Amino acid sequence: MIHTRQLRRVFRGRRSTVEAVAGVDLDVEAGEIFGFLGPNGAGKTTTLRMLSTLMPPTSGQATVAGHDLLREPARVRERIGYVSQEGSSYEDVTGRRELVIQGRLYGMGRAEAVRRAAQLLDRLELNDCADRKTKTYSGGQKRRLDVGIGLMHLPDLLFLDEPTTGLDPQSRARMWDEVRHLRDSGTTVFLTTHYLEEADALCDRIAIIDHGRIVAEGTPDALKRQVAGDVVVVGGDGSLEAMARALQGQPFVRELSTEEDAVRLYVDRGETAMPQIIRLLDGAGIAMTTLSLHRPSLDDVFFRKTGRSLRETAA
Repeated sequence: MIHTRQLRRVFRGRRSTVEAVAGVDLDVEAGEIFGFLGPNGAGKTTTLRMLSTLMPPTSGQATVAGHDLLREPARVRERIGYVSQEGSSYEDVTGRRELVIQGRLYGMGRAEAVRRAAQLLDRLELNDCADRKTKTYSGGQKRRLDVGIGLMHLPDLLFLDEPTTGLDPQSRARMWDEVRHLRDSGTTVFLTTHYLEEADALCDRIAIIDHGRIVAEGTPDALKRQVAGDVVVVGGDGSLEAMARALQGQPFVRELSTEEDAVRLYVDRGETAMPQIIRLLDGAGIAMTTLSLHRPSLDDVFFRKTGRSLRETAA
């Protein structure tokens, strides 16, 4: 459904040049949920805007929904839907009217557009507010309407840019259910997100992007398996160098790295390593402030590839 090679986007100003996307290679299969995971400013939205024909690439090649991105942009637009971060509804029009207008823009007859709008309003649980102006909608209702607008013309591929940003937990869970339903009904979904839990729960495959480059790609489970063993994080207050020296080279430590206010250890078995860590630091007279154990996560994958925590970067 999507095939890119060395896709680049450079922004040139009077004083500087920024390479926002630095040679991205992607292959997205039909019928999957593909996640683009990375911090704000990593190049996610720029890539998505290029693939949806909203921004021309500086260089590179891409095929989207079976059509060449550069030579056949109109054919690409016929087969894709796009839901931006900002949303696309007009506050003084009803949700039903918004959907009908979108269908008419894509060449539907009025009766067909009205019928399709009714189907989407029912499917997205928007019947109760369908004939109210969208300025009265809650955040979750507006976001579901945005998805409906993107789906109105039955696209083969739907782009969702940060679809759950700003939503409460209940609205986010409902959006996740809708994205899964889209996949199960045959629609390919390409979504950008900086939420680790969202990427892990929703996506069949993930590409992690940082500074415009793909640093890891695969299924969530396969990516997490790259980080073998357990992760122990030891927090300290001004004694991180001494703490790292005391722990470095211990037989139970497979890998060690220092963060801003903690030492991160990769160990075979966290439950046996933690007592040894406590004894070592206590014997060396080094005070620790926190000690935590967890199984490898996508954040650990990001950390090993970039040296930074995605949670902290996103925050």
